[in-house]
Amino acid sequence: MRSQGNVRFIKVSSRLQKMVAGGVVVALLVWAISMGVMSWLQYRAAADRLSLLEREAQVATAAERVEAYRDDLGSVASDLERRQTFIEDMVDALPSDAKAGETVTDSTSETSKTVDQVSAALPEAKALAELEARQLAFVERLTRYADRRASRAEQAIRKVGLNPAVMLSGADQSAMGGPLERFTQSGEIDPRFERLGLSLARMSALERGLKGIPQVSPANVAAVTSSYGYRRDPFTGAGAMHSGLDFRGPTGTPIYAAAQGTVSFVGYKGGYGKTVEIEHGNGLMTRYAHMSRFNAVVGQRIAAGTTIGAIGSTGRSTGPHLHFEVRINDRAVNPRPFLEAAPDVLKEARRSAGTEARTDG
Repeated sequence: MRSQGNVRFIKVSSRLQKMVAGGVVVALLVWAISMGVMSWLQYRAAADRLSLLEREAQVATAAERVEAYRDDLGSVASDLERRQTFIEDMVDALPSDAKAGETVTDSTSETSKTVDQVSAALPEAKALAELEARQLAFVERLTRYADRRASRAEQAIRKVGLNPAVMLSGADQSAMGGPLERFTQSGEIDPRFERLGLSLARMSALERGLKGIPQVSPANVAAVTSSYGYRRDPFTGAGAMHSGLDFRGPTGTPIYAAAQGTVSFVGYKGGYGKTVEIEHGNGLMTRYAHMSRFNAVVGQRIAAGTTIGAIGSTGRSTGPHLHFEVRINDRAVNPRPFLEAAPDVLKEARRSAGTEARTDG
């Protein structure tokens, strides 16, 4: 290195060269594994979609429904009553755009045939057949509504650089249970109802994931004194990795949760000092360090923007500031893209939903 007429040399030891080479190999392996996992998730999503389409193709024909009415009219009436209870329980909570719109399958003509043929064969069952037709039309509109919302959430998640398939695969079913209550007496269910259940579950998983993305600035201060990445360590002067953003502010300045989640840690954590950690689901966690005080407890469910503590200088710190981290599966990632992109992405998603509601309503 030549500077002002002086020449200085930097010697890279063989040990350091081996460490760098090893790091490159590990990074390549991690990349290869992650690409393999993504490919598998995409394949599974495609397989799930194909399975849904196959189930939609199995909608009962008019002739099959007439036979069901003939075989046991009482059972059909009981099944329709259960369906009606299910639908009525949902209607009050639905926005206007869920109550009108197109259907999922091309089965409208088949449903009409069912009403006509049941009415001709069993005049006393005409009212039941008409009720069934109205139920199925509503279920298909609700399915389409759930698909639209899921699609909006999926697009928004991709815009902030995350993979929606990971959020779908991370839906936790390890702590579920309850008594078995069959939807119908026969145990069989119209595939359109099954399709509705899958669409609602997909919508719910994606929207939960979207709400868990960091989207609120953790502190209302202008100065970011240190960014994510390699920097000169303020204590040793040597190069070191900085795994978050530092927001400088006066002691006592409020600190806010960057996204909806559950508080998983409150306490002292080594060089971080007084720290709060929030789990947002799908392996995503945010960390808030060097606090002066806490305003959160472990297990607390909080919304984005909730005050969880105050800026301080505890732990390995040179002055009052907030150290903020975003971690995915315990691996630190740059928080800046989330904080910069997520608010606009979510605002656009909400605006699209509102426009659709006015149009359909």
